[in-house]
Amino acid sequence: MATKSSNLYARIEPDVKEQAEKILSALGIPASNAINMFYKQIILQRGLPFDVKLPSSRPVNMPALSEAELNAELEKGYAAIKTGRTKEASAVFADIRKDYNL
Repeated sequence: MATKSSNLYARIEPDVKEQAEKILSALGIPASNAINMFYKQIILQRGLPFDVKLPSSRPVNMPALSEAELNAELEKGYAAIKTGRTKEASAVFADIRKDYNL
């Protein structure tokens, strides 16, 4: 293993730092080791080890819709139901919890 002799200084939002360090502590991983693992993954992946992109679509702003736009959105939902393109509510909530780490 290479000698650790380089320092890294970064500004991090206090709340983000606190939450991350609680999780790392529960995992038994010091923050410096986690940062080192992150950097190694950057090297192995030749980029960030996760997708960094804008969402392909935005949630519909229901209050801002006109009556015609609202009807069009409702029709999309109805068409999805008719063609079987639906998910169980429990699966949707599981996805939300996963996406937002809840």
